[in-house]
Amino acid sequence: MFDANKVKDAAVCWIRGYFEEYGKGCRAVVGLSGGKDSSVTAALCVEALGKESVLGVLMPRGEQYDIDISREVAALLGIKHYEVNIGASANALLDAVAASGLTLTRPAEVNTPARIRMSALYAVSAILNGRVANTCNLSEDWVGYSTKFGDSAGDFSPLANLTVTEVRAIGRALGLPPKIVDKTPEDGLSGLSDEENLGFTYAILDKYIREGVCEDAAIKEKIDRLHEQNLHKMSLMPCFKP
Repeated sequence: MFDANKVKDAAVCWIRGYFEEYGKGCRAVVGLSGGKDSSVTAALCVEALGKESVLGVLMPRGEQYDIDISREVAALLGIKHYEVNIGASANALLDAVAASGLTLTRPAEVNTPARIRMSALYAVSAILNGRVANTCNLSEDWVGYSTKFGDSAGDFSPLANLTVTEVRAIGRALGLPPKIVDKTPEDGLSGLSDEENLGFTYAILDKYIREGVCEDAAIKEKIDRLHEQNLHKMSLMPCFKP
């Protein structure tokens, strides 16, 4: 039985330990999308470090229809936040690639802005003496639903070993409102929800990860295939040893 309060307290202690060892005097820098993962990560950091030591960064690409939720999260947690619009940078890079004679693909169009966002987080971190929080969860990572060197990057990762179901439970333990904890997960770039992109629900995926049970053979095969294809994202870069 998953004990959300116990795991929440353990995560808070872990974050404190990380900053004591690797970021003494630094601040946690969290990209706030308005979704559960970034909100739970920011809330854990506030509990671990204090609100003065946590910075939110909002990174719309041009206009973002739900950016007010990100602002609401920052206000709710009482943390300072900055808005860095990545629209011009992402568009300029994609236009430059297209101008070279290459034809842009869907993966390039979706993943490039995610990598620009991580660059923006590290720019803010460099200016304000921060450590960048990775906000990915185990469910997303399991099937490769993250961008290498984009949202999968960071300096420390409180949620990497927690499923979507578990992250939501911790969000409730932290007192975050249902409209944030239960908000439909989406990447904000593809125009689709996570579950629409994946073709199955996180509830099915989480049960398979934790219990090894998936009643639908076709979905089980797809999860296994995605996991195998994306193991490189969960591993350190292979390095030649002469």
